Amino acid sequence: MSDIKVVEGEIFTDYRGVISSLNGFDFEGVERFYFIHHPDANVVRGWHAHQFEKKWFYCVKGAFTIGLVKIDDWERPSVDLKAEVFHLLEGRSEIVCVPEGYGNCIKAEEPGAVLLVFSGKRYEEALVDSWRYDKDLWVDWEKGEARFK
Repeated sequence: MSDIKVVEGEIFTDYRGVISSLNGFDFEGVERFYFIHHPDANVVRGWHAHQFEKKWFYCVKGAFTIGLVKIDDWERPSVDLKAEVFHLLEGRSEIVCVPEGYGNCIKAEEPGAVLLVFSGKRYEEALVDSWRYDKDLWVDWEKGEARFK
């Protein structure tokens, strides 16, 4: 059973415009945030993992496919780990909440997509807890799905 949670938000629309909210999201544990701008939908960003850092992902513009995998061995993770794949869209107000111990890999589904990322660690702390793996592990990016089920 996965520890990853998805908090679904709300979208309110009237003649004045649109308000996207996440009224059920609790900011406890968030230390910083940043935006990832993807000008090229062919680029896969990852795998990047943290033993002790939580992450939260929210699509601001466009669409993203995000692969998440719980790392079993930080030095040599198993090649057959089962990834969970999420599709975040600008028109759906939802945030994917990822506990510590997971790797993430991100691909924009259209040029110019923007992803908001909240982090549970300060930048300096995250730097010393940074693990990188080959982007082609665990997710088939052509199909946008996990390699192993």
